[in-house]
Amino acid sequence: MKKVLLAICALAICYSCKDNPVSKKIKETRDNVSNTTKAVKEMNKMGDDIKELQKMEPLTNEEFKEWLPDEVDGMKRIAYKAGQASYMKIASIEATYANEDKSKKFKFQVIDGAGQMGASATAGMRMMLSQDFEEEDEYKTRRTVKKNGNKAIEEYKKNNNNSEIQLMEDGRFYIKANGTNMDIDETWDAIDELDLDDLV
Repeated sequence: MKKVLLAICALAICYSCKDNPVSKKIKETRDNVSNTTKAVKEMNKMGDDIKELQKMEPLTNEEFKEWLPDEVDGMKRIAYKAGQASYMKIASIEATYANEDKSKKFKFQVIDGAGQMGASATAGMRMMLSQDFEEEDEYKTRRTVKKNGNKAIEEYKKNNNNSEIQLMEDGRFYIKANGTNMDIDETWDAIDELDLDDLV
């Protein structure tokens, strides 16, 4: 009996040690199970949402252009493309903004998840956003966050102060924003100025 108790105590000590490979593996497995459960829930919800989105009319190029701001966070628009994916029957727009000396740039793309093709095109992103993760190395950080009620993926490159944010707005619009010489907070500030609510 004493041997059994000693063995149990030894195992408990091993599991409680953070650097222990066994406890690390258990944590990884637990995280994977949690992410898989979230993905299954999201798939069930997504099926209903996709049916609704497929019935909707995607925005036209003209509607996208009307919404497009001339200036974002003090940066002027220097380029835009509307309907790049229209050959696949997906409504989209992208635009680039820069400060006066072009040392700072903000670029974003919006894909409308409405219509048959749009709903399918944005489904993968929704699945990715159902996960929870955080990673960091000497070059970059990458993690999921919740901001303004939306789940997002933030990526920041430390060596050149570049950032990327991906999110779904209103369960319909996929947004990918890149900030050159902009940290995560600055890129979020620029996204906030886009008035994404006006797209609906």
